[in-house]
Amino acid sequence: MAATMKKAAAEDVNVTFEDQQKINKFARNTSRITELKEEIEDKKKQLQNLQDACDDIMMLDDDSLLIPYQIGDVFISHPQEETQDMLEEAKKNLQEEIETLESRVGSIQRILSDLKVQLYAKFGNNINLEADDN
Repeated sequence: MAATMKKAAAEDVNVTFEDQQKINKFARNTSRITELKEEIEDKKKQLQNLQDACDDIMMLDDDSLLIPYQIGDVFISHPQEETQDMLEEAKKNLQEEIETLESRVGSIQRILSDLKVQLYAKFGNNINLEADDN
């Protein structure tokens, strides 16, 4: 009899247009947050590569060497100090991009948690908004 009651309760929930819009917004934001997290990971790898390049350049003994630095599709040779400055600037810019992306992730997570509250309040166990961690 309890199973019959649960089935009847599940059938009584009507999905309005507004509810569907909230579900769609939740799905879009979940997809966007996944994309942003992947982009953050890529940027962190790039940042680590820049840090490794800085470390390698600091180990050089000869200050008179010209070090190739890629700008677009070409490599331009610069003195060691200038190359280090360019790498530091690139690291700073990349760190700012990462912080911007992380703040966007935070704002989307706040939207998602608000939507979860609203949707779980209406649909209870009849809706699953948890991400699959496969």
